[in-house]
Amino acid sequence: MRKVYITGVGFITSIGNDAARVSESLREMRHGMVLYPPFQKADVPVKVAAPIRDFQTDTTEAEDWVFPARYSLRRELLRGMAPHGVYAYCAMQQAVEDAKLTDADCSNPDTGLYAASGGSPFLLGYYLEKMRRHGVMRCQPLGVVASISGTVNFNLVSHFKIKGASTGFSSACASSAHALGFACDEIMLGRQQRMFVVGAEDGNTESILPFAGMRALSVQTDPSIASRPFDLARDGFVGTGGATVLVLESEAEVERRGAKIYCEVAGWGQASDGHNVAISHPEGTGLRVAITNALKATDLPPEAVDYVNAHATSTPIGDLSEIRALKTIFGNSPTRPAVSSTKALTGHGLSLAGAMEAGFCALAMREGFMPGSAHITRLDPACTGLNIIRATLPHRPGIVLSNSSGFGGANVAVIFRNAL
Repeated sequence: MRKVYITGVGFITSIGNDAARVSESLREMRHGMVLYPPFQKADVPVKVAAPIRDFQTDTTEAEDWVFPARYSLRRELLRGMAPHGVYAYCAMQQAVEDAKLTDADCSNPDTGLYAASGGSPFLLGYYLEKMRRHGVMRCQPLGVVASISGTVNFNLVSHFKIKGASTGFSSACASSAHALGFACDEIMLGRQQRMFVVGAEDGNTESILPFAGMRALSVQTDPSIASRPFDLARDGFVGTGGATVLVLESEAEVERRGAKIYCEVAGWGQASDGHNVAISHPEGTGLRVAITNALKATDLPPEAVDYVNAHATSTPIGDLSEIRALKTIFGNSPTRPAVSSTKALTGHGLSLAGAMEAGFCALAMREGFMPGSAHITRLDPACTGLNIIRATLPHRPGIVLSNSSGFGGANVAVIFRNAL
């Protein structure tokens, strides 16, 4: 099996819109939560979100959107995009620049792109209502392309002239982790030499507030404690959006180009709970099997893992499920890996989460740190036996595990190896 490396990253997130700012936020445990103006209404119980700064995409007229001056998006591009399509386009530009890829590197049959997003409920709702009110022929010609699930891969494959494998993934909050795993397989099996992996979400009212009806969102009014994975008083997640793009390349391409390396994507595993459409198995069964499969795929024992970037979203049930899975895997390990959830800083990016947190792991491995788990005042007693770190550690992990879980009990575990 061929080796796979991450050679480029791009970020548009609540804690920074480039790798340098994101790294700084992770090290300093600086969160991106605010009292979100659209939520400050009497009939909205949720008050906190983690929005994207320096972009204005709150109108249905894409031509009125505002984004940083360093990015150039033509009018004809914007008409087929959702807000998170803009985020993904900008993160893609960063990743291409970071990996020092040429146009020829991006556009050839050996380079593909796998992406994940939930589509844009914001635009989809608007276009459907416009159709009902004004008739089918008044629909925006590119409204479907801009709003449905798949809009990210439609746009990026077109605009960056991708000619290799491309598709979108839909497994809720495990989606971009699935995209990463299958992209890794494409290179390991020799089908592709390079893959872009993209996760993106709008992170606005329409994509966040529907989770309030599930009682899944925090109702805290203090942004500094609204997202607190592993804390005994956690009461739900904080919604966010943005985009992350990863560049994966084969060892042969890395050597040919003399590319810098963040880390190796050593392997991955997946499994399903077979339990509930919306709630994780209470014992973390599927996640435990996914981690076991990832360890088998990489031929590593549990004690080899130095750091775990947990899926932990700050929900009472979900965090406990993962805690039990981790205790089963690492309970007999003579060395306990450091464990944290960076969602305490970013909020939960839904289908974006897996790719975003893989990007965080890549930064941590290249730059030599392990981000702490923020906002814990009373650690849940169920965590006894786990090494939940509450401050950033200035140590480079050798082996990192990143977990993602989604609706229907979809679970993905990805393992990264230090390549420096």
